[in-house]
Amino acid sequence: MNTKVKGYVLATIAAATYGMNPLFALPLYKDGMNPDSVLFFRYLLAIPILGIMIKARGRNFKLNRKEILPLITMGLLVSVSSLTLFQSYNYMDAGIASTLLFVYPIMVALIMTFGFKEKLTIQTILCIFLALGGITLLYKSGDGTTLSLTGTILVMVSALTYAIYIVGVNRSSLKNMATLKMTFYILLFGVTLFLVRVDFGQSLHIVNKWYLWGNLIALAIFPTAISFLCTTSAVQYIGSTPTAILGALEPVTAIFFGVTIFGEALTPRLILGIVLIILAVTFIIAGSNIKTYLVRFRKLFPKLPIKKSRK
Repeated sequence: MNTKVKGYVLATIAAATYGMNPLFALPLYKDGMNPDSVLFFRYLLAIPILGIMIKARGRNFKLNRKEILPLITMGLLVSVSSLTLFQSYNYMDAGIASTLLFVYPIMVALIMTFGFKEKLTIQTILCIFLALGGITLLYKSGDGTTLSLTGTILVMVSALTYAIYIVGVNRSSLKNMATLKMTFYILLFGVTLFLVRVDFGQSLHIVNKWYLWGNLIALAIFPTAISFLCTTSAVQYIGSTPTAILGALEPVTAIFFGVTIFGEALTPRLILGIVLIILAVTFIIAGSNIKTYLVRFRKLFPKLPIKKSRK
């Protein structure tokens, strides 16, 4: 498997697992947990999982001084993104929040274009609009009421901080750092935000039902340890913009669980939205090959020579 294929596979896994956030978080909210408590356990339980993986691979935990500040910054960006997204669930449906969150690929593309002079190709613009069109179709309004301004602002902050994180991983001194160790320290520094917000444990809500601990463990494994690992690796393999656009699969994950677990209807509108997203993802994966295929197709129909009229 070559580097690009690995990047696309990892980005797909990252998006699919990150889309599981509402699946495991909403039952915890229903039991009375607040976002700070949920996220504290989500990060805390993920840290030893990554630590065991580092030791199992025979790696060390040593850091250079120049790596500490970027890791703290990335950790805070990720934790702020998680916090604002989870808080938005209190103001709007989780599916709507996940839909709005998808503005982050556009933010990534703009940051890379204006901040790092990356060329914004027609193909990238097409993929963004295809994905946005698909996401719009996946959006399911309930009673037609206006979206919460507070919830919308929270999701926008979540999208922006996540976009900066994706760019930062690829453009900072962390670019060549081992993915596993980087993710471990990002979560370790990130959990400090939630530790402060729960008053160092004094206002921490602890679940008293065994099956809800399963939700917390699942949150730590799938949308945290696996998703962040795969995102970081994908960015290193294929870059920030393609990884972000492949994040369009996150709302598709939400639709999948909505249909299969919560019994939601799979309407033609949802099917069309999924098709548009898959097209966007396909174009990103095809990359420069699209131009090659178009050139080959054009060569099948060579121009006929124009005959000059004789006078």
